[in-house]
Amino acid sequence: MPHSALDLQQDAARLTAQLVDLPSESGDEAALADAVEEALRALPHLDVDRYGNNVVARTRLGRAERIVLAGHLDTVPIAGNLPSRLDEDGLLWGCGTSDMKAGVAVQLRIAATVPEPNRDLTFVFYDNEEVAAHLNGLGKVAEARPEWLAGDFAVLLEPSEGQVEGGCQGTLRVRLHLRGTRAHSARGWMGANAIHAAGPVLERLAGYQPRWPVIDGLEYREGLNAVGVEGGVAGNVIPDLCTVTVNFRYAPDRGEQDALDHVREVFAGCGVEEFEVDDSSPGALPGLAHPAARAFLAAVGGEPRPKYGWTDVSRFSALGVPAVNYGPGDPNLAHKRDERVETALVTRCEERLRRWLTA
Repeated sequence: MPHSALDLQQDAARLTAQLVDLPSESGDEAALADAVEEALRALPHLDVDRYGNNVVARTRLGRAERIVLAGHLDTVPIAGNLPSRLDEDGLLWGCGTSDMKAGVAVQLRIAATVPEPNRDLTFVFYDNEEVAAHLNGLGKVAEARPEWLAGDFAVLLEPSEGQVEGGCQGTLRVRLHLRGTRAHSARGWMGANAIHAAGPVLERLAGYQPRWPVIDGLEYREGLNAVGVEGGVAGNVIPDLCTVTVNFRYAPDRGEQDALDHVREVFAGCGVEEFEVDDSSPGALPGLAHPAARAFLAAVGGEPRPKYGWTDVSRFSALGVPAVNYGPGDPNLAHKRDERVETALVTRCEERLRRWLTA
């Protein structure tokens, strides 16, 4: 189906609505990537490249510093919340408004209307952020074309309610396998119930006391929680396997191995026979002491906050590029059926980025 041409001359709020009305659930971003590529190729001051459904555009002005502005094109599944609608209070409603098509609109507006920035700019639009880490488009670009992502500082326009959020926490998902012996439930004494064996694991979780470390002046909040329990064979069978899936959100002063070692330590002596790592992505330190970060903070204002969730600042950190989160969406509204964004905040985010890049 042909896509609608994006109008980058309209204000950022209207552009957000146009982006929202171009559905792009994870894995189905091609039409939106086509529209973004087409719009950027029409701008003579940008060099544009594409890898899969990932679009990268760059200025080449020979500035002393290069800044990367990045955002993902995909949304979570649509939940009866399209097309978008604008209400009388200036709220734009619809799937992806907050996470993160408002941020993508700001990127596109800067790309179109700041042809001679005071720093060279790289604009990155990528797919599959909302799904498993191995599908992430930014990760694929980093592996295949790392030079496209080179820079001195990066801003991820993830929803942060117009406030700078430093770094991000790491995330580790582990499946804890507990085993028993299968038997007929009428003769339960002849077996060992694996679901009952999960009791010590759940007790350990209920009593867990997380760390809240302060890093570069920002307080991060760790958490270890059960996010799934699987077990059972049939209504008359004592189960011989129970799996408890836990998610550890950890502060960026821990590495991936340290996080896994901590989870193993927490559940030591609970009868877990196997620790299966289901997903793992490291965190990123705030990096707010970097000169570019200080200049950015001075330009956009406000007090920096920690990022509790995981974002792709982690990938930039791994590439040696300090990064922060700064976008107009509200993270508390991301993925909700009633997702929405304040249009005034979208405009303000664009204005502050423009001031930083043109002063």
